Amino acid sequence: MLTGNATAVAPHAGGNGPTRWRVRVTGVVQGVGFRPFVYRIATSRALRGWVLNDADGVLIEVEGDAHALADFAAALRSELPPLARVASLQSHCVAPLLDATERFVIRDSERSGSNLAQLPADSHVCDACLGEMADPANRRYRYPFINCTNCGPRFSLIKAIPYDRINTTMRAFTMCTRCEAEYRDPSNRRYHAQPNACPECGPRVELYDADRMLSAGDDALRAAIDALRTGLTVAVKSVGGFHLVVDARNPDAVARLRDRKRRNSKPFALMMASVETARRWTDCSELEAQWLRSPGRPIVLLRKLNGVGLAENVAPRNPNLGVMLPSAPLHYLLLSDPDLPALVMTSGNVSEFPIAYRNEEALVRLFEVSDLVLLNDRDIAIRIDDSVIRCSNHPQLPEPQISFFRRARGFAPYVIEVGRSMAPVVAYGAELKTTVALADRERIYVSQHIGDLGNDDTFRSHQTIASHLADLYRVKPTVAACDLHPSFRSTRLASDTHVSRQQVQHHHAHMASCLADNGLDGPAIGVILDGAGYGIDGTTWGGEFFIGDARAVQRAGHLRYLSLLGGDKAVHEPVRTALALALESFDGDEGMLACVPALAALGHEARHVYATMWRKGINVTRASSMGRLFDGVAALAGVCSRAEYEAHGPIEFEGLLARDLAMTEPYRYAFDPSADAPIELDYRPLVRQVVSDTAGSVELATISRRFHSTIVLAIASLCDLLRSRHALDTVVLSGGVFLNEFLLVNALVELRRRGFDVHAHRDVPTNDGGIALGQAVVASARITAERKSVI
Repeated sequence: MLTGNATAVAPHAGGNGPTRWRVRVTGVVQGVGFRPFVYRIATSRALRGWVLNDADGVLIEVEGDAHALADFAAALRSELPPLARVASLQSHCVAPLLDATERFVIRDSERSGSNLAQLPADSHVCDACLGEMADPANRRYRYPFINCTNCGPRFSLIKAIPYDRINTTMRAFTMCTRCEAEYRDPSNRRYHAQPNACPECGPRVELYDADRMLSAGDDALRAAIDALRTGLTVAVKSVGGFHLVVDARNPDAVARLRDRKRRNSKPFALMMASVETARRWTDCSELEAQWLRSPGRPIVLLRKLNGVGLAENVAPRNPNLGVMLPSAPLHYLLLSDPDLPALVMTSGNVSEFPIAYRNEEALVRLFEVSDLVLLNDRDIAIRIDDSVIRCSNHPQLPEPQISFFRRARGFAPYVIEVGRSMAPVVAYGAELKTTVALADRERIYVSQHIGDLGNDDTFRSHQTIASHLADLYRVKPTVAACDLHPSFRSTRLASDTHVSRQQVQHHHAHMASCLADNGLDGPAIGVILDGAGYGIDGTTWGGEFFIGDARAVQRAGHLRYLSLLGGDKAVHEPVRTALALALESFDGDEGMLACVPALAALGHEARHVYATMWRKGINVTRASSMGRLFDGVAALAGVCSRAEYEAHGPIEFEGLLARDLAMTEPYRYAFDPSADAPIELDYRPLVRQVVSDTAGSVELATISRRFHSTIVLAIASLCDLLRSRHALDTVVLSGGVFLNEFLLVNALVELRRRGFDVHAHRDVPTNDGGIALGQAVVASARITAERKSVI
């Protein structure tokens, strides 16, 4: 089927003689078996001509009688290869050659064109290849790199386009006679399959301990499986990098991995052999099963069941399990052992470092966190993590809400068609969960998830991916877009480029990202809730209500400022924020602090020191941050006083709701409807009631549900006020706080109930993974406005 903005145009065939068409196809049409597909549907209809890859996509010339051409056009629209995605299909008549000796052929690729080709994402292994891999009589029996034109790695192998073997990391492997014959046979499933290989000529696996190579080939694979069965940790090279793997049913093995990674409680992802296996331990809906089985094979957050068998320390104090199905042949082989139905499959890295993807890097670093390393000699062109999504449903939503937490393997790079011409812009994103975006003509290309730039290796990876993407798409940026924050490494990187710089306020970028993600231009009300972003006044923002569009916004409202005692230390020790919230809400009454169990646990001396900091403003950051409010209230309730990972407290606080989305009686909140902009949303009445409930031994789940319900209704009420002032019905929701399922789904439902046209992110993460897209959109809108003003 044609997808996206696809159009199909068949030219008029005049006269009774042969007609020749030239057909241009753009979209994901390279690396997906598109040329062999065109060859088959042309030759089966006795048509003449050729097909080739170029920098714009696929170009076809085809000649024959009108009936055969019409049949060819119908097949081109309706019989696409599984991984193909057509953005546009345009054709026109050219002069027929009238050469009876001409045959239909696949021509060598050309590098000409304006570079409209879209890069194919990595895909899971298809059923046909799995069948061959399981057949003892097949020459690819148990071969962990089996693939064909319908499946296998793509983006992780590509060094340049057009997509040909010479432009991939498979260039290092010369096909044997039999693989070459398959590659040249139009009737074969591996016809022009660029990663084609077999045990005789292709990559192989090798198993290492800290001293030497232990074994290779199938022996290495079997030894790795034996090691997992005995509780060892194996670092396994996958499609986009290494995973650390242990038996998910062995709590001791999981505990050792946690100790080595210094990761005490953050949930681990799991890989399971099938949907049926996943349903042993999770409440997996049919929609979630479809996403698990999708070609990109993302990690899907599934509601945990209380079944026995999985180690409890895989995802402690969390109602979800992050589950993915095998994406590579190697994964199926690892899970083929009946004693290993579920494997912990977490990022292969030492704490704070990005995922390892080079063999030499793995052999140097990963023995700190693993016992063995199972690698292979097929290079990965660019590192790429696993994608993470969540499917949410509610009877009052028109369709399920799909939320990307991380868009990476299987879903990157991602292309957004914006429908207007843009100057070439590179956007460097923020500092956390960073991505890179490139705007050029009518498209924005968004990279895979990169990570947090505080680490030097991740920062170098950020630069590499930006250059790699620009080279692949042949974009030469004239503008670099970045955050306002002067200390961000991404901001400094933009300053170091030799092009014009456009700085974009963090929350404006969030809003523009959501607008673009939904094909909207604005104006709209933007509700942007996250942990922190540098405000235009130099303070920390994070609970923002905007009026505006991609070009400009007005700050129409915000959360009342709260105090972060010790600045960033309060992020890691949210009990500091809890104490400040209590003082703020009880008129500085230091004596009442001991009545709150979480604050009493600090001891009198610490409470007094923090109270003095708050009272005198010593080393205190003021922030209008909804994320920090969630931190503080979760700590007040006694859920999490010290955070091990980002949003640790809010995640466990929401987890108390067990994915039950029912609203309840809210706490009180306040804002002055007669106030001039920006309107301040006052959290103090809410905090006073939370403290009262905590002191009164109200159940934590009840406190959590009341708190979450309050924030939903506060958002809706403030949007009501802004609609009355600005005559706007459109609302966009963005920012990392909207990864909270209860908040997101109920905000969508409540705003729809009140008559708003409300939108959340669909294809781009609502967290800082969407910032680069927003920066590119804002910078492009500004450039367009400047050009119009000059005219």
